[in-house]
Order: sequence, then C-alpha cells, then structure tokens
Amino acid sequence: MYITIHFGEKPVILADGRHHELMELLSHPETVLIEECSAHAVHAMLHEIKKEEVKAGIMISEDLKKLQKLFWHRFQIIRAAGGLVENEHGEILFMYRRGFWDLPKGKIDEGESVETCAIREIQEETGLQELQLINPLCTTYHTYEFRGDEILKESYWFLVRGHASEKLVPQTEEDIQEVKWADRQQVRELMKATYPSIRTVLVAAGIN
Repeated sequence: MYITIHFGEKPVILADGRHHELMELLSHPETVLIEECSAHAVHAMLHEIKKEEVKAGIMISEDLKKLQKLFWHRFQIIRAAGGLVENEHGEILFMYRRGFWDLPKGKIDEGESVETCAIREIQEETGLQELQLINPLCTTYHTYEFRGDEILKESYWFLVRGHASEKLVPQTEEDIQEVKWADRQQVRELMKATYPSIRTVLVAAGIN
C-alpha cells in the first residue's frame, strides 16, 4: 500500500514496501529514497523535496500508519470533499479558476459528512442542484502554503450524476471564471492545464 502527496508537480510517496508500481520512479536519479520511519527522516524528506533538482520522493516503512502520522504531524490538515460530475451524455463538469481547470470541492464544515460536503460544494460552485452521488472514487493529498502555514489538504472524491439541462452558474466570489461540460476528447486537453491531484481523480474514474 502507498499514499501519494503532491508538492506542486512533485510527488512524495509513503509506502510499506518496494511496490512494482514504484520501481520506475525508484530508478530515476532525481528521486530521493528514504527507508526510515522517524521524525528526522520526515524532516529530511521535506527538505529534499524543495530542491530544484529533486523531482520526487519515496519514503518506505513497514509501519505505514506510523509514517503517515509522523508526516501529517508536520502540517496543518484541512479536509475537503468534492465530485467528478458526469451528465447523461458522458460529459464531465470542469471549472476554470486561477489559471487552472479544476473540479468542484471545498472544506468540510464541522459536523458535516464528506458526502454532504461534496454535494453542497458542487451546488455552490457550479449552480447545479439536481445531483445524485453514485460512489466514492479516491482520496487525494496535496500541500501548499497559506499565510506562513504549511497546509496538507486531504480531499475525498465522489462520482456524481448531474443533468446537462441545468443552468451552470460559476461562483465568482470563489474566483471561478467559467463552468462547462467537456466531452472525453476535451477532457484530455484540459488535463494538460490542471493539477496532479485532479488528474488522479480522473484516472480513478477511468478517464486518461
């Protein structure tokens, strides 16, 4: 088992072993490998991944839960939920915000379930109201800085059904400039201008 955390375009992978899927990345000279489960090891990885010449990091420990706990301890954790919305024509809903094509998601309110949050955020950010949650897709992790704090966002994603006939209304107060449906060919183009975590969601839905 392994967990991928995105530092911009750079992945840091926490794994419980040398999985077959990681072998290609492990062979790259730009990948940093640390096989140790300690706070010092996590500090070292966070230092290394900031170097321009480093393209990826892998930390391996048999105790993956402990390693994840040590890693998470270095960040302020924000939990969010969102959805990959598909309509009756097989088109996928995308939003354009701050120079990237994105999927609707947002922070989970206190006492709110991940499912309720996902539907609420889609409604607020896109204007769609008639939504049906189908099933969970995946959980993604990415980091960023906000007002001097190191944030790790843990986002829970769901497959959601929507209707093409509904009016799309971008939530401009959240800097959303455009909301549109994209067919599979258009999705492949939009994937070139989206975040790595969003590409992970699309792959989880069988779109690549």
